[in-house]
Amino acid sequence: MLKVKAKAQVMSRDVQLERIRNIGIIAHIDAGKTTATEMILHYSGQTYKIGRVDDGTAEMDWMDQERERGITIVSAATSCQWKDYRINIIDTPGHVDFTAEVERSLRVLDGGVVVFDGVAGVESQSEMVWRQADRYHVPRICFVNKMDRTGANFQRTIDTMKKRLKANPAPIQLPIGAEGSFTGIIDLIEETAWYFPTGTEIQQAEIPGEYREMAAEYRQNLIENIAENDDEVMLAYISDGNIETTLLKEGLRRATIATKIVPVICGSALKDTGVQPVLDAIVDYLPSPLDVPPVEGTDIKTEQKKSCPPDDTAPFTALAFKIVTDPFVGRLVYLRVYSGNIKSGAQIYNATTDKKERIGRLYQMHANDREEIPAVYTGSIVAAVGLKGTSTGDTVCDSNHPIRLESITFPEPVISIAIEPKAKADQDRITDSLIKLAEEDPTFKVQYNDQTGQTLISGMGELQLEVIVTRLLREFQVKARVSKPRVAYKETITGSARAQGRFVRQTGGHGQYGDVWLEIEPLDRGAGFEFVNKIVGGTIPKEYIPAIKAGVQGATAEGILAGYPVVDVRVTAVDGSYHDVDSSEIAFRMAGSIGAKKCIEKAGPVLLEPVMKMEVTTPDEFLSEVISGLNARRAIIEGVESYEGFGVIQCCFPLAESFGYATILRSISQGRASFFMEFDHYEAVPAEIAKSIML
Repeated sequence: MLKVKAKAQVMSRDVQLERIRNIGIIAHIDAGKTTATEMILHYSGQTYKIGRVDDGTAEMDWMDQERERGITIVSAATSCQWKDYRINIIDTPGHVDFTAEVERSLRVLDGGVVVFDGVAGVESQSEMVWRQADRYHVPRICFVNKMDRTGANFQRTIDTMKKRLKANPAPIQLPIGAEGSFTGIIDLIEETAWYFPTGTEIQQAEIPGEYREMAAEYRQNLIENIAENDDEVMLAYISDGNIETTLLKEGLRRATIATKIVPVICGSALKDTGVQPVLDAIVDYLPSPLDVPPVEGTDIKTEQKKSCPPDDTAPFTALAFKIVTDPFVGRLVYLRVYSGNIKSGAQIYNATTDKKERIGRLYQMHANDREEIPAVYTGSIVAAVGLKGTSTGDTVCDSNHPIRLESITFPEPVISIAIEPKAKADQDRITDSLIKLAEEDPTFKVQYNDQTGQTLISGMGELQLEVIVTRLLREFQVKARVSKPRVAYKETITGSARAQGRFVRQTGGHGQYGDVWLEIEPLDRGAGFEFVNKIVGGTIPKEYIPAIKAGVQGATAEGILAGYPVVDVRVTAVDGSYHDVDSSEIAFRMAGSIGAKKCIEKAGPVLLEPVMKMEVTTPDEFLSEVISGLNARRAIIEGVESYEGFGVIQCCFPLAESFGYATILRSISQGRASFFMEFDHYEAVPAEIAKSIML
């Protein structure tokens, strides 16, 4: 539940745009990013008491379920000050089921801090969030956390970054000690050591004698890496060889913003070691809104490309990237402001829906707290009340300068459960609650099944649906029954076909006449549905073409094999006929539906199932048994890596075979193995298994 602080913090351009950092904290689950965020907020003065994930007191994990489970479920926004810089932070979930939270956060951020477990190094979800950051060209720094844990190895983590992420990591720090003896860090740029004694200020000292040779070697490698990626540093290196610290930092900043280099630092957030240098690295090396290319959109009036300069005097443009429903203030719409400024109470134009709306109030967010502010400026990340018609991915802007930014795309759900009210009186409450939850989470879908009378809710994984059902029962106080998870199968075709759709009803009076010839062909996997009109010569009037398309779409919504959606097909209308009196939109809609079903039946329909990319980590002693178990569940083993007594199995794994696998894996490995999976692609179901699904 959101809370309002009594005293409002007035946001103004006291903080210049070049001193603003919009960053996200991203990582694999349990890498320690929420703990790192809590320490950042503490040292920046935003919080006075340090929240702990294990104690359920973390400020950024404010939902009851987050505190109970000890994981981040929804991204949380906050803002803090450090050395005259404003840092807007979004703490994101690490579990793959909530990957949409990472996706939409990275879409609106300028930089990122990627947290790695110093023991595990690069993990599966680390790869996924890294790819997401690559897709949006987000500059980032890396924080190797948990250096105090048994088995922590800084250099091994660097090596896994090179191997698994294909990155160019540049260590700018070295740990002093390791595991239980980890006490501080060596700053390779400043050539000094920092210690973090409990209860006292950070202490600076000379680099210990036993580390000087190693530090000199790492610093030389760092200088050469920066020189290779920055012309100014290269010129200084060639001419002199002795590069000043200021020039080195400037060159590293330019190379980082250009995503040529990734600075790497280390520490232990839980033990309060190395957190202040994280803040320094954020302001020193991550970009301000002025350092990244201006966001581009489409001018509504001219349909031409148009950029939004990061300038307070430019026309207002912002992207809605998150919706939160609160029982007290209603709908909160999170906005990233790319240009211009706006005051509360102002009218804006939604370029996505082509409607005008009025902003009621504006808030600066701190997890579930909010502080009302009178206005927002370029570079801000805020929440607005009053935008009832604005959804995730919509562009809001100045009505006199309409522009539409690229929206945010999310993966399709792969798993479903049926939910129904315990009493008829609860049906409306369930419907209203599900609509609100679907607004908040774009990967959560709601569909009513006419055949069974059940409401199907779909998502990215079992944990996501479990969380949503718990929210229904607790927050919305809905009494409902839920079924076991079901796989979201789809259907497609393997060949091409041509068929006639003809709907004729002759009566004593006005009849119905619709006649169309359709051709169907398969598309590449993931292409979706495509309708093409190739009817010429007026054989069917143009006004009936939309009705034909609607009929075809209706037919593909429920396939002929098992009633699942038909995807990755192109349907082309090529010929037909009409009647001057009896033809109607209804008739051609029916004809389109009949013709599409005939085409699908003749084109070799097959059932598709979601296949997950899976990674299993197990002690070597259980490796062969784990692989045998995966093979028995139709997994395709793609590779096996070994390091320090553990095997990492990469494979493709049908989602249908994953239910209950966690329990089986724990049993095989005595609880010592773990696995991670994410959706990868759809693939045809083997014929024998398809028969059992279609029964």
